[in-house]
Amino acid sequence: MTTATRKIRGAVLNEIGAEAPFAESRPITIDTLELTAPGPNELLVRIEAASICHSDLSVVNGSRPRPVPMLLGHEAAGIVEELGEGVTDVEIGQRVVLTFLPRCGECRECGTDGKLPCSKGSATNEEGVLLEGTNHLTRHDGEVKHHLGCSGFAEYAVVDRRSIVPVGDDVPPSIAAVLGCAVLTGGGAVLNAANPTKDDTIAIVGLGGVGMAALLTAIAQSPAEVIAVDMNEDKLRLAREWGATQTYTSVEAEEKGITADFVIEAVGHPRAFETAFKMIGFGGTMVTVGLPAPGAMSQVEPVKITGRAETIIGSYLGSAVPSRDIPKFEQLWREGKLPLEHLISNEISLDEINEGMDALASGTVLRQVMLFDH
Repeated sequence: MTTATRKIRGAVLNEIGAEAPFAESRPITIDTLELTAPGPNELLVRIEAASICHSDLSVVNGSRPRPVPMLLGHEAAGIVEELGEGVTDVEIGQRVVLTFLPRCGECRECGTDGKLPCSKGSATNEEGVLLEGTNHLTRHDGEVKHHLGCSGFAEYAVVDRRSIVPVGDDVPPSIAAVLGCAVLTGGGAVLNAANPTKDDTIAIVGLGGVGMAALLTAIAQSPAEVIAVDMNEDKLRLAREWGATQTYTSVEAEEKGITADFVIEAVGHPRAFETAFKMIGFGGTMVTVGLPAPGAMSQVEPVKITGRAETIIGSYLGSAVPSRDIPKFEQLWREGKLPLEHLISNEISLDEINEGMDALASGTVLRQVMLFDH
C-alpha cells in the first residue's frame, strides 16, 4: 500500500561548473520538492544518513556532467517505509543501504560477477532516472532528475529495489551509508580486483574516503605490508595510526623506488595514476578506481608492462556486486576488523551542503555525514 505524493526537503544542484568556493556561488539549493509514491519494483526509504563523496563533487564542479536540476546524493542509508507492487523480499522498517549502480541482472555485463558495470544501470544513471526509466521528483519549476538512482540528500527517496541492500539493525546509519560507496569502491578494489594474500604487499595511493576504505580493508586482510601514499601529512599520520606499515608522500615513494605486489590508485588524477604505475612491483598489479576528468591523460612506459609482466585493472565500484559484498563488509565491521568509524570526519546539516563540497574539495576531510532528524 502506498501513499500519495509527499513534500520533502532536498539538496538540488541547479547548475554544473559553478565557480568555487561553492559557499559563495551556491550552486546547490535546499528546496521543497514533491516525491510521488513508489511504483512496481520500487520502494520508499526514509533517509537517516547521507555522506558527501567525490562523485557528488564531480557533478557540482562539472568534471562528470549530469542533467540538471538534479537532487544529489548517492551514499546514504535509511528505513524502508513503503513497498511498491512486486517488492516482497524487503520488510517495512528494515534498514537499507542505497547503492549507486543498480544491476538489472539480465544484461551481459551483469553476468561478469561485478567486473563490468550494468549497461542498463549505467544508461539510466546518465539520464537521471531510476532503473525502469521512472522519475518521482518535481519542484515548482518542473521535473528534477535523480542522482545515480538514489538522490539521498533528502528526507525521503524512492528507489528501485535493485538499488538497495538490507543491513542489520545493529549497523548505525552513518556506517550503513558509507558501506554503499566508499567501502564498496575502495574495499571492493582490494577484495575483488586485487585479493592479496598474507605474503603480498599492497599500496594505496590516495587517502580520501575511498582510499582510506581500501586501506582499512587491506589492513583487515593482514598482508605482509600495507603502504599508504598521499600528499597530506595528516592523512599519512592517520594511516600509520590505523595500521599502515609504511607511509610516504608521492614524491618520497617515487624517489625511494617503493613498489608493491598490488597498488590501488584511488585519486582520480593523471599524476596519481603515474605514481601508482611506477610503484607496480615485478609481476604486480595496479588497480585504478579513481575517476579523472574526461580527457585527462597520463604518461606511462608501455615496455615496463611487457618486460615486467605487469597488469593494470580498471575497477568501477570496486568490481562489486552490492548484494554479495555489502554483507561481507558489514560482518567485518561487526567483528571489529573493519573500523569504518574512522572514515567519518564530522557531521553537517543538509543546509551546509555547499560548504561541505568546499571542505571535500580542500582534501582535508574524508566523509562528512548528514544525519536526518525526522
